[in-house]
Amino acid sequence: MARAHHTTHAQGAEKLKGHLAMVFFAAFIAGSFSLGKLTTPYIGPAALNGARFVLAALIMGVLAFGVRRETLKWPPASWRFVLLGFCMAVYFVTMFMALALTSPVSTSAVFTLTPIMTAIFAYFLLSQNVRWAAMVSLLCAGIGSIWVIFRGDYQALAGFEIGVGELIFLAGCACYALFTALLRKFNRGESLPVSTFYILIATTIWVGLYGFGEISRTDWASLPPLVWFVLLYLAIFTTAITLFLVQYASMRLPASKVQAYGYLVPAFVIAYEGLAGHGWVSLTVMAGAIVTVLGMVILALVPDK
Repeated sequence: MARAHHTTHAQGAEKLKGHLAMVFFAAFIAGSFSLGKLTTPYIGPAALNGARFVLAALIMGVLAFGVRRETLKWPPASWRFVLLGFCMAVYFVTMFMALALTSPVSTSAVFTLTPIMTAIFAYFLLSQNVRWAAMVSLLCAGIGSIWVIFRGDYQALAGFEIGVGELIFLAGCACYALFTALLRKFNRGESLPVSTFYILIATTIWVGLYGFGEISRTDWASLPPLVWFVLLYLAIFTTAITLFLVQYASMRLPASKVQAYGYLVPAFVIAYEGLAGHGWVSLTVMAGAIVTVLGMVILALVPDK
């Protein structure tokens, strides 16, 4: 009895760590929005993302094989990382393709479908069922996130239309949902720094193939220090660390719960912008952010099947 209680307590502690990891994930991702916007006059999106993945792979490689003294070798069943990297690359590539055809608001709205798609993939690939209470929490958090994205504007929400850009990004979000579900399925006992390194290398290659022309045309030597500062932030916090956190959480939580933390990103952006003195959003938009946070709290409390 005591052993069973100890095991249950240990599992609960591990799940709590998974939830905390994804809270930090959302916080780091939110910080990249304002910073990433500052680089647009100086560097294209393909070059920016190519550079961020190269730097992130180097950083994770130093951690895995320099600091931790892991053995650098060709990974077994390397196709796993090729596929995971492909899913990541498709997500980022389709995001930029969609942004050229539609608005950031529309792409953000499409992203709210990702946790639902993740739950579907996790059901078929991992046999992970979602409790009805968890599904309701997902829907509430998603509704709150959509309310924030559309700034509480009924007319903007009613005017949302599905176009080519939205469909393209929907395919990218499906790949991102599949990526989260496959992380646990493809795990073969590699340490998180090592598996993160291999995924980053594969993603770098796929993104490089897509953006080779833009990357080769970029005058890297003339980029201002601001761009390199943002690149370091993106590489360290929103690429290497966030990928590490997603993998960490995926080993402890259902895939649908992992993806749902993306809903918290708009709430963090609101907090950052307000604290930075850029003004606070209206009370109606703030209410949507609060609904999202409450939905995520309930989701975290709902037991897993």
